[in-house]
Amino acid sequence: MSKNKSDKLQLTPEMQLILDARHHDPFSVLGPHIEGDKAHVCVFKPAITALHFAEQQLTRVPNSDFFVWEGKAKDIPENYQLQWQDNHGQSHSAYDPYCFPAQVSDFDLHLFAEGKHWHIQQILGAHVHKIGNVEGILFATWAPNAERISVIGDFNQWDGRQHPMRVRGATGVWELFIPGLEAGTLYKFEIRNRQTGHIHTKTDPYGQAFENRPKTASIAVGNTSYQWTDTDWMEARQQHDWLHQPTSIYEVHLGSWQRDANGNFVNYRELAHKLVEYVSELGFTHIELLPITEHPLDASWGYQTTGYFAPTCRFGSPDDFRYFVDHCHQHNIGILLDWVPAHFPKDEHGLARFDGSALYEHEDPRKGEHRDWGTLIYNFGRNEVKNFLLANALFWLEEFHLDGLRVDAVASMLYLDYSREQHDWVPNIHGGNENLEAIDFLRDLNTLTHTQQPGTIVVAEESTAWPQVTRPTDTGGLGFSMKWNMGWMHDTLKYMSEDPVHRQYHQSQLTFGLLYAFTENFVLPFSHDEVVHGKGSMLNKMPGDDWQRFANLRLLYTYMFTYPGKKLLFMGCEFGQGDEWNHDKNLDWYVLDYPLHQGLKNMVSDLNSLYRREQCLHQHDFEHQGFEWIDCNDTQHSTLSYIRKCEDGFIVVVLNFTPVPRENYRIGVPMSGQYKEAINSDSEYYAGSNMGNAGVIHTDNIPCMGHNSSITLNLPPLAGLVLKRIN
Repeated sequence: MSKNKSDKLQLTPEMQLILDARHHDPFSVLGPHIEGDKAHVCVFKPAITALHFAEQQLTRVPNSDFFVWEGKAKDIPENYQLQWQDNHGQSHSAYDPYCFPAQVSDFDLHLFAEGKHWHIQQILGAHVHKIGNVEGILFATWAPNAERISVIGDFNQWDGRQHPMRVRGATGVWELFIPGLEAGTLYKFEIRNRQTGHIHTKTDPYGQAFENRPKTASIAVGNTSYQWTDTDWMEARQQHDWLHQPTSIYEVHLGSWQRDANGNFVNYRELAHKLVEYVSELGFTHIELLPITEHPLDASWGYQTTGYFAPTCRFGSPDDFRYFVDHCHQHNIGILLDWVPAHFPKDEHGLARFDGSALYEHEDPRKGEHRDWGTLIYNFGRNEVKNFLLANALFWLEEFHLDGLRVDAVASMLYLDYSREQHDWVPNIHGGNENLEAIDFLRDLNTLTHTQQPGTIVVAEESTAWPQVTRPTDTGGLGFSMKWNMGWMHDTLKYMSEDPVHRQYHQSQLTFGLLYAFTENFVLPFSHDEVVHGKGSMLNKMPGDDWQRFANLRLLYTYMFTYPGKKLLFMGCEFGQGDEWNHDKNLDWYVLDYPLHQGLKNMVSDLNSLYRREQCLHQHDFEHQGFEWIDCNDTQHSTLSYIRKCEDGFIVVVLNFTPVPRENYRIGVPMSGQYKEAINSDSEYYAGSNMGNAGVIHTDNIPCMGHNSSITLNLPPLAGLVLKRIN
């Protein structure tokens, strides 16, 4: 360009918008623009002295950081490189991001707008990408109320003027391919709201890795090179009959199960070996992880998620987590994840008012805010929001081979007036309190996961009487695989907390649950929620002296493992941790040096083994034909007796909820013959008093409790007996 023309160059209003980081369509200004055989190139590049491409020098617009070139269209390479010197005299070369066409397909945008792009995380977010021979990172995000969005990071000194993104019409999706960037790049999105002009700096909703707290930047990840070794497990999973197979879940918070000698977190890979060895010894079929989705606050235990597509870096990389899951599968242990679609935190860098508007949440706080938790509620009626969550659920099952999700706080999703004052909620279109959009979302969630990943399970934490939570969607149900039996848990713990002398007046708390036990597919949960916030440990919920508390706990677990329903036990409860759970430190492993604690752990191991081995204890967990009372009315002695049944036979269970030994206690049994103790929770092996029925128990031809045959037993104090007919 001649000096004459250079003198005439000046900032245009469009350039000024770029300079002010306000331009809605930066590609209309930056990059190459061809009209016929003529071409114009414009580049914004701060802190440099000179700029070239293809041996052509660009001219600086006076008193600015814009450089322009005008010439023949044939002189512009299709994808050209820029060469420049910075203010320190160092030379650089890079492709111009604004010479590349849009990369996200119209079809992807269409599916996303409909809320039906099941792998949208492969489109939105930050991905290693290649155009021709040019490698870089393709960034994309959804922010329909933005005036301008830029990608910022170390690569541009976090300067929002340098890499403004391309908007894709009315879809609300913005994208930009930045050549030369690699996996490991730190980045955020800088978003200017269209209405207010306010600037918001946000992490990537679809980010698959993040800096460790308190830092908050997203990290671009490359394609994984991890080689899975769980093919047999994954193939078998597709035909897994979870309805009729044993499911015994060990619930774990990875940050406090074990730490290293210095009190630091342990890597996923080391945790895999330690946990698998321990859980295999105990006999659990599954590990359920409290949320390991990325979160800024340790004290939230992961339930206030900011990185839905990222395993937390507290314990290592995404590939480290893949190893964790793979190693579990190699040892026949399934993995479930606590998943939190009910709400998200208000952290400034997160989803809250992502583009300056209530995008992922509701604008009206009566619908969009959880008062109790100080969090925001997803707008389940918005296709793109629902797509975000549905794709995320599928992502964990596919990408990380997880075997199921436990959905947190389902009750809060179902009811518009959940934990709200009368004036603080908005009825649905029919005037009711049901959240119709959330109900549709949950049905879509369960339909999608069960069809796309057969054999996986989705478990609801749901504490109300909402009907058909675990019934098929085509019959009006929500479609969950299972549901936590919160009523059973509360009633049982209330009963067990009573002094045994008073239990005779509360026996209905144990028997009432059988009236509804088969209306849903229930999990029996003694979870983390029951051992925090002043509720005391499981051990300290039990009355009496030390011996009695342990005896009560052994009795409780015998009842749990023989009662209809799948099982869940939080870490530490298996050996009688004395203190409440503290997320900031290890479990109290040292207590296993004491016989009562070790005895309880031995018993949980044996109960798991019995539950898995005996078909009658798991085949009909969800069906009435698997259970029959022998006697539920002996309130005077606070005893219960019942039968667990299957096609191959039956198991007899007798429970004594008082510290009074009962000799010659007669119960009816379904068949005559010989019986033997399969479990006696008072065994000396479990640190009990070792009262029981050594050897074989022979039936008498004495009718009792509706049966033609009966047996007499010595019932140990505060103990349970599990009996099996041997011939």
